[in-house]
Amino acid sequence: MKKLILLSSALVVALSGCGKKETSTSEPSGGGGKSVSVGFSQIGAESAWRTANSQSIKDEAQKRGIKLVFSDAQQKQENQIKALRSFIAQNVDVIAFSPVVETGWEPVLQEIKQAGIPVILTDRAVDVSDPSLYATFIGSDFVEEGRRAAQWLADKTGGKAQIAELVGTPGSAPALDRKKGFEEVLAKYPDMKIIKSQSGDFTRAKGKEVMESFLKAPDAKQITALFAHNDDMALGAIQAMEEAGVKPGSEITIVSIDGVKAAFEAMTAGKLNCTVECNPLIGPQLFDSIDAVLAKKDLPRRIVVQEGVFDQSKAAAELPNRKY
Repeated sequence: MKKLILLSSALVVALSGCGKKETSTSEPSGGGGKSVSVGFSQIGAESAWRTANSQSIKDEAQKRGIKLVFSDAQQKQENQIKALRSFIAQNVDVIAFSPVVETGWEPVLQEIKQAGIPVILTDRAVDVSDPSLYATFIGSDFVEEGRRAAQWLADKTGGKAQIAELVGTPGSAPALDRKKGFEEVLAKYPDMKIIKSQSGDFTRAKGKEVMESFLKAPDAKQITALFAHNDDMALGAIQAMEEAGVKPGSEITIVSIDGVKAAFEAMTAGKLNCTVECNPLIGPQLFDSIDAVLAKKDLPRRIVVQEGVFDQSKAAAELPNRKY
């Protein structure tokens, strides 16, 4: 079993990384004692949200003087599994990752457990039979985000909407949970129906492509609202609407999730109606949790990030505050 290190009073532990391409992004700046190393497997760089998430982790690792081995999975589970096994071989002190999908992790997590390396999940959860395979999960409440998006849309439309839905990556926790929360609220409003639903894979390009197909369908004029599982897909859909001569934000009411700066810019321009915040800046919380794990302190199984809801009325005032 791999020994865990207790931190000295001068050293705080941190974490980050994932994927196919591995890079050591920070090194402790001198001093005695063994450096703390963290392997972090990131999903990829599919959106502005993900880029901000990665940067928050890298910045905090640098700030705390942690040796961070960061790997980009390019949105492929097989790349993440390879990265996790590489972290075991490198004998890192902690492994953290944001899983591409929920299932298929148990074998590699068992390998990590046998190596004595603690695991922290970030942003997305996993579906495993053994809860001891990870120490804690830090991330947003995706179900609640879906509920908030649906409730805002219900209030905005008076409970009447024919909705097109741009779903996230199939099998991913945010796609599954946001849809679940959204449909929970829709069940209370019989005049709100999802009439089209397709994956845009959380990317702007795919969101645009799928929205183009929605607008070319014979029943396209029935669409009165769009629910996008993230801002990047919504921004792609806005481009598709404009190219098709449809006015986004007025002819079609649009609600999305993430709260990236580009979404606030779209709201101030009147093209996006609402974004439900999903805060990516979790670096400090992640490293605090790693500190606790290495010090063998108890952690809650679930750490929820605090977030808000912003519509056009709040966009101009909030835009200068956006860090991502």
